[in-house]
Amino acid sequence: MSRGQYWVIGGEYRDTSFRELTGGNAEAVGPFADYDAALRVWRERSIATRPQTHMRYTIAVNTAA
Repeated sequence: MSRGQYWVIGGEYRDTSFRELTGGNAEAVGPFADYDAALRVWRERSIATRPQTHMRYTIAVNTAA
């Protein structure tokens, strides 16, 4: 993976097309120094919200950092 700062970003979407967040704001957790740390948090968030079909999280990297 490329070097940079990693973030876990996501939240609740209006529907399962995952195009528009409810309230318009995403939750951002981080930064993390490495991908593995971000992946652990992503897994925790994804598992905790699995029953909520409108929740989605992803890992983003900022390589400019």
